[in-house]
Amino acid sequence: MTPEAAIEAISAKSKPGKAEEMAKYHKAERPYLGVANPDIYVLTKEWRAALTLDDRLALASGLWDSNIHEARTAAANLLLQARIRPDDTAAWELIKSWVPDFDGWALADHACGAGAKRLIADPARLDEVEQWTKSEHMWSRRAALVSTLPWTKQNNPKAADLEIRDRVLGWAAGYVSDPDWFIQKAIAWWLRELSKHDAPRVHDFLGKYGSKLKPFVRREAARLMPDGLPPKAEPPEQTDQPPE
Repeated sequence: MTPEAAIEAISAKSKPGKAEEMAKYHKAERPYLGVANPDIYVLTKEWRAALTLDDRLALASGLWDSNIHEARTAAANLLLQARIRPDDTAAWELIKSWVPDFDGWALADHACGAGAKRLIADPARLDEVEQWTKSEHMWSRRAALVSTLPWTKQNNPKAADLEIRDRVLGWAAGYVSDPDWFIQKAIAWWLRELSKHDAPRVHDFLGKYGSKLKPFVRREAARLMPDGLPPKAEPPEQTDQPPE
């Protein structure tokens, strides 16, 4: 399966007028074929079953490099699985190489979904993800939160998982003053998902940083919490005395 043959197979699923709608919706300057995500997923599921890991990696790389929206979606879907054997290092390296290319939420989210599987497989990779939080590239900073969403969803987290939750909440705390809407939305997303399984941590975060967050972030983060929003943290008492 070559990238050209894969793109031809994807194009065969296109619907009249949809490419123009997608270009207007996503606003990123790249070609659109007008193919729905479920149709792409069906194709990539078949390709995952038929191809060796090396062939999948080569195909995913070629599809991403095409810069076609649906081809990049397919590239991420080719690596969207919990277990990759015999070794998933090359898959992680490929996904990681895509991060600087992110320029919109849709493709970034597809790639981050694949990356999340590789982080669950080897949480030591979070050391690399932490470097994204310091990037000047906004989509890289956002990817650090989106790719770690699996740690918001565990009903019975182990001690190591709780440590990762606290680590990522630390990253989110560093984003509190970030003015970009997509970063603020990602904070709200991470906190809202965590509130379903670990409301006390979200309550503590909002109690500490809520006064610095945009109102829509506070509301969205607390939307599913049984007790709602915690009170905003009070500013420290003013005093004329020098600190001890």
